[in-house]
Amino acid sequence: MAPRVFWKGYLKLSLVTCRVTMTPAVSEGAKVRFHNVNRKTHNRVLSQYVDADTGEAVEDDDQVKGYPKGEDDYVLFEDDELDDVGLESTRTIDIETFVPANSIGWIWYDRPHYLAPDDEVSAEAFAVIREAMAKTKTGGVARLVMYRRERAVLLLPKDKGIVVWTLRYGDEVRDADDYAAEMPKEKPGAKHLAMMEKIIEERTEAWKPSMVDDPVQDRLLDIIAERRKGRKTKKRTQEKSPERPSNVIDITAALKKSLEAERKSPRK
Repeated sequence: MAPRVFWKGYLKLSLVTCRVTMTPAVSEGAKVRFHNVNRKTHNRVLSQYVDADTGEAVEDDDQVKGYPKGEDDYVLFEDDELDDVGLESTRTIDIETFVPANSIGWIWYDRPHYLAPDDEVSAEAFAVIREAMAKTKTGGVARLVMYRRERAVLLLPKDKGIVVWTLRYGDEVRDADDYAAEMPKEKPGAKHLAMMEKIIEERTEAWKPSMVDDPVQDRLLDIIAERRKGRKTKKRTQEKSPERPSNVIDITAALKKSLEAERKSPRK
């Protein structure tokens, strides 16, 4: 079944406008999810907001957002006040800037969404924008209200459509230089590099989605199926992790052993 469209609006570039729809490119809807249940009654346990001092339940209408300005002192905001901050970009993706498609580092990418024309009339304008970006190898930067917040988004041409990536905020991304590993004083030797490249070559194969299967999900589904039939499942014994060697690694010996293991491996 085709995924349900979660956003409809307009794609705008200068004076060219077309109707578009957007659908999340990824979904966690198939993941196994659990409810909190009362062990004694098997009834669901519900979460509830309560006043931190009185312990009494607080109704939805009495709840507001608060920004702390002191101890037990807050600046209060209503939901409609927060919504008003970015209302201009709720239904129009107005591309104002283009950047080289490969110039934005992977760390800025957040959530992907598929963008498509909403009707036949919009298809031509949509295709012109997409193909022009593909030929110029550029991505379009715009701003849009999504998930109740205004976000910068990056539009990239993909096959017959466009992928809209929400981008992380600037204060969310840490400077990589602060966490970079210290480089060794000497460059890696040519022999060591050749051996490591050989190991990588032995392990290289074509990408396939099964490489990122979720074994825990599969195991949970098996257990649930068994429980539905009234069968008990055995608890798996955890294998002990091998102890980490405390001595300094002999890189040459380790590479030689790795190459020997790759040649004997049944992977290929």
